[in-house]
Amino acid sequence: MNFDFSDEQKLLQRTAREYLAEHSPLAACRAALEGKPSHGTDLWRGAAELGWLGAAIPESYGGAGFGPLELALLATEVGRALAPIPFGSSVVLATEALLLAGSEAQRARYLPELASGAAIGCWAVDERDGKLGTVLENGRLRGEKRPVADGAGAHLAIVSARGTRGVTLALVSLGHASVSREKLDSLDPSRPLAALRFSDTPAEILGVEGDGEKWIEKITSRAAVLFAFEQLGVAERALEITREYDLERYAFGRPIASFQAIKHRLADLYSEIELARSNSYYGAWALAQDHAELPVAACVSRVSATTAAELAAKEMIQLHGGLGYTWEADCHLFYRRAKWLGLALGPVSQWRERLARLLWGTAA
Repeated sequence: MNFDFSDEQKLLQRTAREYLAEHSPLAACRAALEGKPSHGTDLWRGAAELGWLGAAIPESYGGAGFGPLELALLATEVGRALAPIPFGSSVVLATEALLLAGSEAQRARYLPELASGAAIGCWAVDERDGKLGTVLENGRLRGEKRPVADGAGAHLAIVSARGTRGVTLALVSLGHASVSREKLDSLDPSRPLAALRFSDTPAEILGVEGDGEKWIEKITSRAAVLFAFEQLGVAERALEITREYDLERYAFGRPIASFQAIKHRLADLYSEIELARSNSYYGAWALAQDHAELPVAACVSRVSATTAAELAAKEMIQLHGGLGYTWEADCHLFYRRAKWLGLALGPVSQWRERLARLLWGTAA
């Protein structure tokens, strides 16, 4: 039995890596921290032309018609490059929400725009105080969502709100005059945050009114697997750069990578990343098969990948010595992205708790 990716999938990944190496060096991520536009228009357009934005969208809606495995490989390369594009928000969360819960009319209208890059989607479900502050009544949405990843530049949003029958997902065009936006500070400015305010904004129900919690759980489970691959890419690249630096830096006449203490830390980090890779592959298999184990596999992927990415970023800083703490070094770019991804779908503690509930329910 072959558990490896196919030659075609590997070619897609290799092409993505080469494209991002040329068009999205780490300097592009750094530029966002220095006040330059964070969503590279040319990079986003290029990703659309290569079919990345519509990787999981059927060809009938203007997509490439690939699948979750191809999307996972693309997410890995986006993570490796720290690409300053709204990949997770638009390609993963917003697109998955429409594919799963959208009506035929909604899919036909919005998916071609998402696939072509003409529209950017965002996922407005989180709340600052944990309480649902948005209300959906008679097709009108009011209230505020914060923080919303990539909300400042998005064209449409998937919003959770209190409907007459309970929590409901709503599809909202952010170009309407009744929508106002406020830019928020972000730990990783290359992935900006915003507050969205709705004042009787026209909205469409996504799915069935009152079924919002069910859809949120299903969509975030699928997204957790793909985010895990992006985190895996962050961790892999951080380890590679750290290893290269420690081989080149000399102390007492020899590379510091030859010292046992450094070897052990690099080996431990490598083991953590390989464990995350194995768990992420488990998640990708469950996602591709739409298997009943997906909720558990998503939690396992999320927890393992978050742990690996954050450990890799911390070790990167420390194993670069004093240089690792400076603005000029790239270490803080990886630390920022690792922390941002670790909170994007809720902190890892929530996913551990979610996993425990699932396993306890299975055992019971």
